[in-house]
Parts: sequence; structure tokens; C-alpha cells
Amino acid sequence: MQLPVDIKAVIDEATNIDEARRTTLSVSVYLDDSAPGDVQAHVRQAFASASPHARVSLMYLDGRPFTPFSGDDMAVIVAGLNEQVGEYAAQVRAAGVPVMVVTTLPALVADIAKAQGAPIPQGDLVFPKPPKAEPAVLPVPDAAAGGAEAVQALGAGSPNEPYALDGAAVGSLSERMGGWVIAACNDKRLAFALAFPFVRKPLSLEAVNSTALQNAGVGLLVIIPGADMPVMTLNQAKMLLMIAAAYG
Repeated sequence: MQLPVDIKAVIDEATNIDEARRTTLSVSVYLDDSAPGDVQAHVRQAFASASPHARVSLMYLDGRPFTPFSGDDMAVIVAGLNEQVGEYAAQVRAAGVPVMVVTTLPALVADIAKAQGAPIPQGDLVFPKPPKAEPAVLPVPDAAAGGAEAVQALGAGSPNEPYALDGAAVGSLSERMGGWVIAACNDKRLAFALAFPFVRKPLSLEAVNSTALQNAGVGLLVIIPGADMPVMTLNQAKMLLMIAAAYG
């Protein structure tokens, strides 16, 4: 009996998944200590991995000479009020490493980087879904104040910044971070999902959407009834293998 799927192709996909499990990953996380504590903690937790194949280096942007590691698969900068964040990100990109700038101060971080002559590409600035604007009368901040009051003292950015990382914001930030990883590190996306849980849901959604798009195209192009079944079934089998592997 002719099976509706190419078994060899499924085995090859399973082999690729097994290779992803053994893929070595290198990530550098740079922390601007002026960034809000909740976003620093979130990123540190997101990149904590029990995988023996993932190497994560953690460094603070404290004014010491900055030298990005060109052997990284990706880098993360957790940004606050440091005026050199844009330049640091540019140096990482110049080293051939994709860099994600995570912040809960997106407008302010973007404005500072642009003012310093090192704008951050829009796609690399990752932040949670903005909260709904609520008009409020803000107190005049103390010049020596920190956190949100210090942001307001600069007179820039959104009045809602920094965004509070409540439950909804944490979820949206994790999904956006995962989406960035999939787009920037596509050839190792499954390895990243295996090492870092926040990449799993975005990877699964990408697999579902990609499979649906491919199968829709196959269905439109194939004229003979039923001739598209083997291709569609193979695509669905690969999708299930990908999702199952991502979630262990």
C-alpha cells in the first residue's frame, strides 16, 4: 500500500531535530544597570538554561572597555538610560552578531541612541506591548531620583515609561523576544527553543503558520484530486515533529 507520506523525509526531519539537540549556542547578555530592575530580572531568567550546549555570558555595561565576542550566535542588551547603548549595539552588529535591545523604555532608549548618532534599528528594539495610555498628573521629580522619576526628569520618551512588567506585559515581552530570536537566528531556531523556553511558543506558531501557508499553496497548484495529500501530510508531520521537539 502506498503511504500518503514520504517516510524517508520524516526520518530526515527527525535527524535534523536530533542534530539541533546537540547544537552549541553562545549568547552574551549585557546589562545596563540603569535599566529597570524588573526587565533585568526577566531577561536574566529568560536566558537561564539548563542545556549543556548553551553558553550564556553575563556582563554589566559599567564603563569598562566594550569588546563584543564575534563567536556569539546572538547578543542581548538590556537597556536603560546609558547613552552608549546605541553605540554598543552597533559594535556588536559590526562584529557580525545579531543583537536584540530589550527595554521597557522604548521611546526613551530610541531617542537617546538617535541623539548620540547610533540609532537602533527598529526591528532590534524589543519591548512589551505598551499599556493603554491613562492621563495623569505627574509630580515634579527630584533631580536625584531614580527609576521612573528619573525618566520623567529627562523630559523624553512616553509618559507611561517605564512599562510595568505585569502578567500581560511579561507574556508579550517573552513572545516578542522569542519572535526576534526565530527571525534573527532562523538556522538555529529549534536549538534555541530547546535551550530557552521563551522561544518555544513563537517557534510553534511560526511552524503552524508556515505549514498552513505551504499547504494552501499546494492545494491551489495541484489539479488532480488527492495528488496533494502526500505533500500536505509530510508538511504536517514535519510541523508536529518540530513542535514536539521544541517542547521536549
